[in-house]
Amino acid sequence: MTLPRRHFLFGGASLAALALSGCATTGNTRQIAEGPATVPQQYLDMYAARPEERFPIPAADISKLDPKYWRQEVADPTGEQPGTVVVDTGNRFLYLVSENGRAMRYGVGIGRDGFAWSGRAKIQYKREWPTWTPPSEMIERQPELEPYRRGMEPSLMNPLGARALYLFQNGADTLYRLHGNGDVLSIGRAVSSGCVRLLQQDIIDLYNRVPAGSPVLVV
Repeated sequence: MTLPRRHFLFGGASLAALALSGCATTGNTRQIAEGPATVPQQYLDMYAARPEERFPIPAADISKLDPKYWRQEVADPTGEQPGTVVVDTGNRFLYLVSENGRAMRYGVGIGRDGFAWSGRAKIQYKREWPTWTPPSEMIERQPELEPYRRGMEPSLMNPLGARALYLFQNGADTLYRLHGNGDVLSIGRAVSSGCVRLLQQDIIDLYNRVPAGSPVLVV
């Protein structure tokens, strides 16, 4: 269903506190519909293993995922300028707006209640296989993260996954990221401490499409 532009302009006007994000999985709030019995070959290829990566990425079992969350080109529902990344948290979609009224749509997992963020930002910089450093506030809530106060080295177990896009607002780090994730069942759910997660194959695709400095709207 095409969403009206008004939804994107006013659906997330208030800004949450910026210092709560850690991009770690903490729970979920809803169930995912059963996936199809078979997956078309084009999607099997899209979510195939990536053995050429620094840490080889296994294929994503998207048969467990509602097909609406598979990466696909759609009519742009946002009304934003081409090159804008729009995260529709209510529907668990991320759009990369392109020309001619089209957009690339990805399924995402979002921050759970109390750790969500909305507003306009920009991608200050991008990283392949980034280090994850939990904020002090997160370590206070989860003392078991103390060993990672100075950072967790890149790996498939790193919460940021294969790629991360770092969101800044008015020159300040929001501590929120668009990042990779290997858990298929987290897509479509509210599971993180604020960050927006995509499947590893999808964050690599998005990373390759958007340059640093690109505008981002989270609603």
